[in-house]
Amino acid sequence: MCGIVGLHLRSPDLHPQLGALLTGMLCEMADRGSDSAGVAVYGNAAWCPPGRNCVSVLELSAAPDEIAAALGGDVEVRALGETLLVTGTAPVEALQSAVLAAYPDALISGFGADVAVLKGVGHPRDLTAAWGLAEATGWQGVGHTRMATESAVTPSGAHPYAVGPDQCLVHNGSFANHATIRRELRRAGVVFDSENDTEVGARFVAQQLANGRDVETALKELCATFDGFYTLLVSNSDSFAVVRDAIACKPAVIAETDDWVAMASEYRALAGLPGVERAAIWEPEPEVVYAWTR
Repeated sequence: MCGIVGLHLRSPDLHPQLGALLTGMLCEMADRGSDSAGVAVYGNAAWCPPGRNCVSVLELSAAPDEIAAALGGDVEVRALGETLLVTGTAPVEALQSAVLAAYPDALISGFGADVAVLKGVGHPRDLTAAWGLAEATGWQGVGHTRMATESAVTPSGAHPYAVGPDQCLVHNGSFANHATIRRELRRAGVVFDSENDTEVGARFVAQQLANGRDVETALKELCATFDGFYTLLVSNSDSFAVVRDAIACKPAVIAETDDWVAMASEYRALAGLPGVERAAIWEPEPEVVYAWTR
């Protein structure tokens, strides 16, 4: 099944509560998929300090101090569960290149100036505790609980898929024609890390954004290109967007107040948000892109 949650905070007064609110939302969706989980947190200065870029890394077993020494410069490395956060003042592309040059088998699971992407195998309750998510601050968070159907249960197979700068995508459903689109993207020079169908959607959206399209246009193009059933949440450094397939097969609900916008696979993940009793609440219509900009 899988469960999606997302929270975009409009009120700075709520920024200190982002992690606690996101933890409650994610754990509420645990019975939709408890084999693995992941989050993308925007604006947490403890994980992505101002003036530094951040690269999230998986499949790297060396100790943080050893990695920092190998990378040199002003790099700092922090372990959060199975994810390592590598930060530095170098351009984010240079940080990624340095990690892969020193550790060719490492997997870059997220990168940017404002986002930390954490993934792991296990129950969301245990993972969020290991990450210390409840203490995280920030202005936006996205989460996913996974019931694996398309690929192995590994940290790298967990969502979010974050393949563009400060971008991420989470997905409930299945893309029927992902193999065809993957071949087309590979012919265009796009490199893949997995055979997961969700990565195809993430790479497609990232390519659209890199070509100058906005999130809303990119998701409209995805709807016209991909077959299957899906609910998607896409976020980047200034926006938050939701879209469902043409028959709205997978569940989703959106709630909006003056202080925040939130979405989840089910309403119960939103029920604990402050002021939800005053929120406008609705189910997103098929193939309508709902987008909010910071």
